[in-house]
Amino acid sequence: MTLPEYIAAPQFSFDKKRKEELILGLLKDVHQHHLACNVEYRKISQTLFPQSANIKALSDLPFVPVSLFKTHSLKSITDTDVFKVLTSSGTTGQVPSRIFLDKETSNLQVLALSKIMTHILGNVRLPMMIVDSQAVIKDRSTFSARGAGILGLSVYGKKHHYLLDNNFELDRSQLDSFFDQFNGERILIFGFTFMVWQYLVQQSIEKKLDLSNAILIHSGGWKKLQEIAVDNATFKKTLLDKFGLKHIYNFYGMVEQVGSIFLENEKGDLHCPNYSDIIIRNPKDFSVQPHGTEGLVQVISILPKSYPGHSILTEDIGVCTGEDIKNGWQGKYFKILGRAKKAELRGCSDTFKG
Repeated sequence: MTLPEYIAAPQFSFDKKRKEELILGLLKDVHQHHLACNVEYRKISQTLFPQSANIKALSDLPFVPVSLFKTHSLKSITDTDVFKVLTSSGTTGQVPSRIFLDKETSNLQVLALSKIMTHILGNVRLPMMIVDSQAVIKDRSTFSARGAGILGLSVYGKKHHYLLDNNFELDRSQLDSFFDQFNGERILIFGFTFMVWQYLVQQSIEKKLDLSNAILIHSGGWKKLQEIAVDNATFKKTLLDKFGLKHIYNFYGMVEQVGSIFLENEKGDLHCPNYSDIIIRNPKDFSVQPHGTEGLVQVISILPKSYPGHSILTEDIGVCTGEDIKNGWQGKYFKILGRAKKAELRGCSDTFKG
């Protein structure tokens, strides 16, 4: 199956056997492309992954530690082909990742996101409330992860209202204007998790908001919520009790791997779309962990062609909890448990020195 045919297939439609068969062939092509076009990736593959000369399974695929995108400009394209640069949203003082996209990879990202989002939103654009400020998307040539998330999802909405002003304060005029028009209707709300909690849940809002028909898509910021004892169950229950909001989809993704959006399924786990997969690896020796055993999360995608982001070892600890739900969502599903300890990350970094 060609890449266009694979992308055109209905989302979450390949069971374990079929997906492994199809995605492995496509990933071999991506691997060969980066071997030919990227010196750093070629060095990593030949030095640390001798089995990659004869890839027979997903676990044979070389992986790049996510931290290398902070220290190296990893590109498989020429400088003149760079169409867009994405940067990660790190905390103050951290060096951000820089991800270089050409038009082809950028278009593949948009197409993949469309197939994932329309699976839960349908094909009709909904009135959209964005729990953020329009200021984060002003520079369209260089985006943070937040800005990329907003722009990527805003195409599925219409009549966009930003809940925060340019000083990142609650804009009550925008809130009132939006809900004067759409209160109780089917709408789309998007925001990063902590901001949804801080600027929507915790605000004193005089107007009675009816979000029983709304769809909320959110991600990130869980560390801040955990510090105040708000977990996913508490987050959902509070939104249901306060606004009647029940259609809530958390997702896991990262700027370092474009197109990999892992949506929350009905079990409350994160689900791999057609284009992406995960492997859980032992932090000590990088061996593959069986389902139910936690380890470092390796994320895999067939989409990144402008840079070697198709196989990344993250700094997140997770566990694969199953595969192929019988409700029609095929593919692996998993939980993110937290960040790896610094000692484990140092061990990973040492492996890739040189």
